[in-house]
Amino acid sequence: MPLIIKSRRASVDNLSKAYPDAVIIDVTSRGFEPWVRFSPFYPHGGIPVPFSPGEVSMTVEGIWQGLKVFETTDVDLTKMLISDMKGIKRSERKYGKVLGHRTGLKGNQLLPYGEARRQIYLPSYQWVLENRVQDLLNQVKHLEAEKTVILLDYETNSDINNLSRPLSHAALIKLYLENNWPT
Repeated sequence: MPLIIKSRRASVDNLSKAYPDAVIIDVTSRGFEPWVRFSPFYPHGGIPVPFSPGEVSMTVEGIWQGLKVFETTDVDLTKMLISDMKGIKRSERKYGKVLGHRTGLKGNQLLPYGEARRQIYLPSYQWVLENRVQDLLNQVKHLEAEKTVILLDYETNSDINNLSRPLSHAALIKLYLENNWPT
C-alpha cells in the first residue's frame, strides 16, 4: 500500500474521507508517542555533530540551528543541549541574514543552504533513523504492508534540491523506507 506525505495543517476529517482505511501518523513535534520520536526536535541525545568529532547534540534541529551563522552571531552550542523541544529555532528577524552553516563547531568554512542540507541535516537525520527509531520504521513498514499510511508533517517538500521550502522529514522517512535516500 502507499506511503503518503500530507500537511499537518490538513483536516484529519478530510484526510479520513479521502483515505478511509488509512493510518494517519503525525511525525511532528506536536505528535504523540511513539511517533513524535521521528521529529527533528525530539531529544534522542548522543547525535553526532557533523564535522565535530566527539561532539553530540540532543536533537537534529539543535545541530541545524546551532551550526547556523548569521550576520550578528556565530554558532550556538546551547541549541544542541535543549531537551524540551522548545526554543531551538534561530531567526533572521533576531540575528540578521543567514550567512551559512559552519562546518562543525570550530570549522572555518561556511556551507551554503543546499550544501548544508546535504552535509549536515541529511547525515544527522539519517543517523537518528538508523540508530534511534528502527523500531518505529519497522512498525511503519508493517502498517504499510496492509494499509495506506499517511505521515503528517508541517512541510511536504521531498526534493532535496528545492531550496525554496524547508525539507520534509516525513518525506525523508518515506525515502529511507523506499531505499531511496538522497545523495
